[in-house]
Amino acid sequence: MAELIGDMLPQIPSRTSPPALIARILSGGIVGWLVTGANSSFALVGALFGVVGALVGAYGGRAVRIAAIERIGAVPAALAEDVVAIALAAFIVTR
Repeated sequence: MAELIGDMLPQIPSRTSPPALIARILSGGIVGWLVTGANSSFALVGALFGVVGALVGAYGGRAVRIAAIERIGAVPAALAEDVVAIALAAFIVTR
């Protein structure tokens, strides 16, 4: 719920600002590492994919969000982005 509300507040910093981007990179790397198995030989590759995914998500999501705001408005764009993010995460994790 905090993400849904915070995502629409204008005073929240950009996802590409240094603190937010660093948090995304760290969480992406950790999740990638854990998903591939922390003790497996693929853990480093998983962490790397997590970092790349975080960067693509931050910059790609920002570009899509800006385009969506221009077309449908800020609140619908924020809600649509959250729905897509949740659906993609659920799809990826369950495969």
